Amino acid sequence: MEESSGSAANNVARAISAAFDWNSPPETRNAAVAFLDSFKSGDIRVSASTSFQLVRKEWSSEIRLHGFKMLQHLVRFRWDEFGISERTKFANATVNLILEMANPSEEWVLKSQTAALVAEVVRREGINLWHELLPSLVSLSNKGPVEAELVAMMLRWLPEDITVHNEDLEGDRRRELLRGLTESLTEILPLLYSLLEKHFGAALSESGMQHFDIAKQHAATVTSALNAINAYAEWAPVPDIAKCGLIHGCGFLLSSLDFRLHACEFFKLVSQRKRPADATAPDFDSAMKNIFEILMNISREFLSRFGSSAAGIDESDLEFVECLCESMVALGSSHLQSITVDGSMISLFLQQMLGYFQHFKFSLHFQSLLFWLAIMRESAPKAKAAAQIAGNNPSVSNQGFGSAQLEIEKKGISAFIDDGICAAILDVSFRRMLKKNVTPGSVTSNEALELWNDEFDGKSDFSQYRSRLLELIRLVTSQKPIVTVTRVSQRIQIIVESCAHLSMSAQDIALMESMQLGLETVVTAIFDGSAVFVISSSEIKFQLHRILEGLLQKLLSMKWAEAALAVVHARYLDSFGSYLKHFPDAVVGVVTKLFELLRSLPLQTDPSNTARFARLQVCSSFIRIARSAEESLIPQMKDIADSMARLEGEGLLLRSEHNILGEAVLIMASFAGSHQQQEVLAWLLGPLSKQWMQLEWQNAYLSNPLGLTQLCNDTQFMWSIFHTVAFFEKALKRSGVKKANLHLQSCSTNNNSTHPHPLSSHLTWMLPPLLRLLRSVHSLWSPPIDQALTGELRAAKGMSHVEHVSLLGESNFKLPKDQSGYVDGIETTETKESNMRNWLKCIRDSGYTVVGLATTIGDAFFRCIDNHSVTLALMENIQSMEFRHLRQLIHSVLIPLVKSCPVDLWSMWLENLLQPLFLHCHQVLTCSWSGLVREGRAKIPDTFGNLSGMDLKVEVMEEKLLRDLTREVCLLLSVLASSGLNSGLPSLDQLGNANRMEASLGDLDVFASNSMIGFFMKHKGLALPALRICIEAFAWTDGEAMSKLTHFCGTLILLAVSSNDVELREFIAKDLFYAIIQGLALESNAIISADLVGLCREIFVYLSDRDPAPRQVLLSLPCITRDDLVAFEDNLTKTTSAKEQKQLMRSLLISATGNKLKALVAQKPTNTITNVTARNRTPARTQNIQEDSLIGLAAIT
Repeated sequence: MEESSGSAANNVARAISAAFDWNSPPETRNAAVAFLDSFKSGDIRVSASTSFQLVRKEWSSEIRLHGFKMLQHLVRFRWDEFGISERTKFANATVNLILEMANPSEEWVLKSQTAALVAEVVRREGINLWHELLPSLVSLSNKGPVEAELVAMMLRWLPEDITVHNEDLEGDRRRELLRGLTESLTEILPLLYSLLEKHFGAALSESGMQHFDIAKQHAATVTSALNAINAYAEWAPVPDIAKCGLIHGCGFLLSSLDFRLHACEFFKLVSQRKRPADATAPDFDSAMKNIFEILMNISREFLSRFGSSAAGIDESDLEFVECLCESMVALGSSHLQSITVDGSMISLFLQQMLGYFQHFKFSLHFQSLLFWLAIMRESAPKAKAAAQIAGNNPSVSNQGFGSAQLEIEKKGISAFIDDGICAAILDVSFRRMLKKNVTPGSVTSNEALELWNDEFDGKSDFSQYRSRLLELIRLVTSQKPIVTVTRVSQRIQIIVESCAHLSMSAQDIALMESMQLGLETVVTAIFDGSAVFVISSSEIKFQLHRILEGLLQKLLSMKWAEAALAVVHARYLDSFGSYLKHFPDAVVGVVTKLFELLRSLPLQTDPSNTARFARLQVCSSFIRIARSAEESLIPQMKDIADSMARLEGEGLLLRSEHNILGEAVLIMASFAGSHQQQEVLAWLLGPLSKQWMQLEWQNAYLSNPLGLTQLCNDTQFMWSIFHTVAFFEKALKRSGVKKANLHLQSCSTNNNSTHPHPLSSHLTWMLPPLLRLLRSVHSLWSPPIDQALTGELRAAKGMSHVEHVSLLGESNFKLPKDQSGYVDGIETTETKESNMRNWLKCIRDSGYTVVGLATTIGDAFFRCIDNHSVTLALMENIQSMEFRHLRQLIHSVLIPLVKSCPVDLWSMWLENLLQPLFLHCHQVLTCSWSGLVREGRAKIPDTFGNLSGMDLKVEVMEEKLLRDLTREVCLLLSVLASSGLNSGLPSLDQLGNANRMEASLGDLDVFASNSMIGFFMKHKGLALPALRICIEAFAWTDGEAMSKLTHFCGTLILLAVSSNDVELREFIAKDLFYAIIQGLALESNAIISADLVGLCREIFVYLSDRDPAPRQVLLSLPCITRDDLVAFEDNLTKTTSAKEQKQLMRSLLISATGNKLKALVAQKPTNTITNVTARNRTPARTQNIQEDSLIGLAAIT
C-alpha cells in the first residue's frame, strides 16, 4: 500500500510539473490538468494519503503548494465522505504539519498554506476541535518566533474564512463557530497582545546585538500577529479589544517604520465599526476616544513636518499617512459623539482634517473631502427644522440660519465649524476644481497644488470628483451663505480684473470656467428652492443681494471680444438665473448683455468655427436662465421676441440659433399659462407652417423615393427642413402646463378640468409632411431604391466614425446635435457624403422623437392623424431597416405610442403597427442569434462603411447592435405587460386558492378590453410572433434582455391563471415552463435566476391542477423520479409562503437536472482561500465557470 501510494504521489507530482511547465506543449499541459482534476474527484483516501505525501519537504515548493491546495479541497468539499475516525486522524495529521513547518528556512507561502489548512479543518469539525486545539496553540506559540508566527497565521485565517460568509457554511454551523471564537476571545486577544509585545521587544533587542537573522524572525511574527489582530478587529467587541491592550499596542507601533502600516490598518478597521446600542456603549466610546487621541498625536507630528509642502515626503511616508487619514475620516464620520464633551479635542481634530484638506498631496485632500462631505451632510437636514422654526418668525437671524438654528446645533459638530473653517474649505475647493496644475504666476494660488490628473487610480474620474467638490460648496453655502458669497465674489472679481487687460491663455479660461461652476453652485444653493434665502433675516437678504448685485454689475460691464471668453461670459450670466427669480429688476440688464454678446460675435455657418459655437452657447444661456428664473422673465418675453425679429430682419440670426431662442421663449411661456403658450406657439410656428405645408416641396422631393436625391443637392433647403423638424421637437418638449401653474389655472377658470395640450391643434399640419419625409428616408434602404442611389448617398447611409466609437466603447466623446456637421444652408469644408449622413441621422433622430412625443400629449394624435399613413411611413420598409434604426424606432416611437394609445383605439392602431414589427423582429433576431451562438458572429444588416482590416471590431459592433435591439424588443414586451396597461387583470393574491373551478374563470374576451396582454392574446396575428420571440429569447445569452422579458412572462402567466383560454394555458404550462428551465441552464441568466424560479413556481402552483403539462415537463428532466415529484408536491402543500415554495422549486430543479442549471449553480460560487498574498480588501470580481454557450461580448468579463 505504501508503495502504491508512493507511485501515485510520483504520478501526481509529474502531472503538477507538466501542468505548470509553460515550455510543454499545450496538449501535455491540458492532459496534466485533466489528470489532476480526475485525481481530486477520485478515491478520497488515496487523494488524502497522496496529498499528505506531496507536502513533505523532499518535494519542490511548487509541488508542495499544490499538495496543500488538494488537502484544502478535500476538507472543504469532501469532508463528509470521511468516517469519524478518519476525520480525527486527518485533523491530527494536519496539526502535526504545523510542527513540521516550524523551520526558519520554510517559505512564507507554505507556512501560510499550512495555517490555512488547519483553519479549514477547524471550520469543518467545529467548536469541539477548536477547544481542544487552543491550549496546544498557546503552548506552541511560546516555543520560538517561527512557531509563534505559524500560530498567528492560523489565528488570522480562522475568523477570515468565517467573516467572508462562505455559502459552504450553514447558518447554524457558522453561528456555532463564531460563538466558540467569541468565548475564546479572552484567551485569543491577550495571546495576540503578548505575541506583539514579546516579539517586538525581541526584534529590537536582537537587532541591537546585530543578530539580524533572528531579528527578522521576530519581526515576521509581529507582522503575522498584526495581520491576525486585524482579522479580529472587524468583528470582535471593541471593548474587549481595548481591555487586552491591543489599542495601546498598535498605537505604540504607529511610531515604528517597519510596522506602522499594519498597525494603522488596525485603527482603520476599528474606526469603521458601528457603535453598539447595549450596555457596552460607554466602553465603546471610551475606546474610540483613546483612538482619537492616538491618531491625532501621530497626525500632529505629520502635519507639523509636512503640512505646508510636499518636500521630504517619500512613498513610504505617503502610504502610511494615506492610511492614517483614511482612519481619521472613518473615525470622524461615525464616532465624533465620543469626544463631543471635549470641545478643544473636537476643534483640534477639525483643524487637522482641514490640514489634510488643504494639503499639497491630492490623495490626502481627497480622503479628507469625504470627511467634510459626511459632516456637512449630517448637519444639512437641520436646515429643515430651522425653516419650520423660522416659518412664522421672520426675525430669526444669523449669518447662517439664525439664532434658533444655532440653538438647535449648539450641541452638535456644527457649532465647531466656524467661518474660518468654511472659508478655508471654500478657498481650497475653488482652487482644486481645475484638472491641470496651475501655471507659475497664476492668480489662483500663492503656492502650487497637486491637482487632479488622469494618473490618479481609484479616485473615480474627474467629473465625479468635481461633483463632490461642488456638493461640498453647496453644503457650506447652506450653512454659511454670507461667507460663501463673499468668497466666490472676491475670487471671481480678482480673476476678472487680472485678465481684463491681458490676452487669456487656455489655462486662464479653464480657471474662469471652473469658477463659473462654483458661482452657479453657490447661487443655486441659496436661491433655488432651498430654505437658505427664505429663512434669512432681512439684513442677511440685503447683504446677499448687495454682494451678488455688485458681482453681476461687474460682469455686465466687462467687454470681452474673443469667442471663448464670450462663452464663459454668457455662462457667468446664466449662473444668476435663480437669483433673478428673487430679484427680477436685474433681468433687463442680463438679457440686454446676452444680445450684446450675440451681436458682437461674427455670423458663421462653419460648424468648426469657434465663433459659431460661441453664438450657439450664448443662445443656450437664454434657455438656462428661462428655466431657473421662471416667472421673472415673463415681462421680457415681448422684448426678447422683438430682438429676435430684428436680428432675423438684419440677417444676423441663423436658423439653429433661432430655434434655441424660440425654445427659451417657449419655456418662459410655460410659466405664464396655457393662453400665453398658445400665442407664443402661434407666433413661432406660424411662419414655419406656411413653408412646411406647401405642396410644391413635398411633391418635388417626397412624391417618390428618389426625390431625396434631388433634396440632398439643395443643401440650404435640406437643412431648412431639418431645422423645422427640430423646432417641432423643441416645441413638443417645452410646451404644456407646468405643474405649479396647473392648480392656479384650475382654480381661476370654470373650464373643464382637462387641459388640452397647446400643440394638439397643430398636429394635423405638422405630422403629415413629416410622415411622408420619414417614409422617403426609410425607402432609401430598400434594395430596389438602393440600387438607383448615387454613390455618395449610398455611402452616406453607413455609420459615422462617431457611431463606431460609441458602439466600441472606445470614448465618451459625443457630438452635440448642433455640432454634428450640419449647416444652416451654406456649403462648408466637410464632404458632401458627410453632410448627407449627418442630415439623415438628424432627420431620423428628431423625426422619431416628434412622432413619439406627439403620441403623449393626449388623444389628438390617435383621433386626428390617419393611422394608415403612420403605418405606411413606419412599417412599409421595416424589412430593410438596419438594427440601429429599428431599435431607435421602437424606443422613440412605438413604446410611447403603446403607452399612450386609448383603449378604444387599440384595435385600429396597434394591430397594424405591431404585427409587422414582431414578425420581422422574430425573423431577424432568430437568424442573428443563431449565427452568434453557432458561428460566433451575429448576422445583421447594418452598414459600417469602409472598415477593411478591422474584422474583429466589426464583429464586436455587430454583436452590440444585436444585443441592443434584443433588449429593446424585450422592453417593448415588458411595456405591453405593464400594470398601467393591464389594470383589468387581478393579482395572484386576489385570485386566492390555486385550485379554482374552471367555471369561475373569465373568458379571454373579458380581458381584451381592459388588459393589453388580453388584447394581444385575443388577436393571434399579434400574439404568435411575440410568443415565439418570448420562447426563443430564453436561449439567447443576454441576461439584461431576459430581465425585461420576465415581466412579460409573469403577466402572461397571470392571464393564463385568470382566464379559461385553453390554448394560452397549454402554452404556459408546457412551452413556457420548459423554456424557462432551459433558460436556467445559461449562466448569463444567473442575475435573474430568482425571478425565473419564481415563474416556474407560479406555473406549477397555479396550473398543475388544471393541466398535466407542468408535471410532464418536470418528469422529463434527466435526474428526477416520480417519487421525487410526489415528495416535492407534498412539501409544497405544507407551506403557503411564496418564498419557501420558490426555495423548494429551486432545490427540485437543481437535483432534477443533475446540478446542470448554471444560472442556479452560479449563485453558489466556489470560495478560494486568499492567503497566498497580502490581503486585498477590495472585492474582486468572481471568475465564473466557463460556459460553452456563452460567446462574444457576453463572455468577456
